[in-house]
Amino acid sequence: MTNPFANTAKLVLAATIVGAASARVGVASAQTINNSQAKPTIVLVHGAFADASSWNGEVALLQNDGYTVIAPPNELRGIANDAKSVASLLASIKGPIVLVGHSYGGPVIESAAAGNANVKALVFVSAYALDAGESVAGLGEKFPDTQLTPAVLTKVPFDNQGHQDLDLYVNTDAFESVFANGLPKSQSVIMAATQRPLALGALNEKATEPAWKTIPSWAVLSANDLVIPPDEQQFMYGRIKAKVTRVDAGHTALVSHPDVVVKVIEEAANATK
Repeated sequence: MTNPFANTAKLVLAATIVGAASARVGVASAQTINNSQAKPTIVLVHGAFADASSWNGEVALLQNDGYTVIAPPNELRGIANDAKSVASLLASIKGPIVLVGHSYGGPVIESAAAGNANVKALVFVSAYALDAGESVAGLGEKFPDTQLTPAVLTKVPFDNQGHQDLDLYVNTDAFESVFANGLPKSQSVIMAATQRPLALGALNEKATEPAWKTIPSWAVLSANDLVIPPDEQQFMYGRIKAKVTRVDAGHTALVSHPDVVVKVIEEAANATK
């Protein structure tokens, strides 16, 4: 006798199989969409005479836009040493990375990113972008308009990894007028008091082969910068073929104009997709 429920069972089984297959396709499609829309991790490296809190404005805005943000301490002992520390952090991050550096943080990020395929973009914010064999001090001799001269620096002897060196601090008055020009006095005096010193040796250390030769770059050029003259920034950003955004700010544009800096960072992040 023919089972009256046989055909119905077959239809239900077929529908179940088709439904399961469709569900798998749906899951795969969702995963593909999620992966394609994954945001890169943003790593912010501060420069000399500052600390990671100088990125507070950018961190808040980027987190609000859904980005994972890390602003590690920069040791400020020397390019190779500092880049090694940042490179170790980068190696622990899964997925694409946008690496951002301010001031002396520029040579650090261009060295730290070397050989890391996850670093998809470099962003230089009022920063040095050195070529192989160049130093911050050496390149600065070609653009002598900086007002951050030895006369405004306090020098403190210390042992830098086995050799004698000098820690450099910016005098309080010069910090306000030269380093943090454009910021309210109430803010600049706090930054001056909490500044982290840079080893003198770091200024004379020569850069190795920079990552900007293989990784796309963006830059924020500070038009009123008294530390890294605008013409020096223009020279550096021109030769690395960076996409440049000018801002009417001093050297601490990352503090005074975080919205502008974030717009550039997110432009770089969107270009990684």
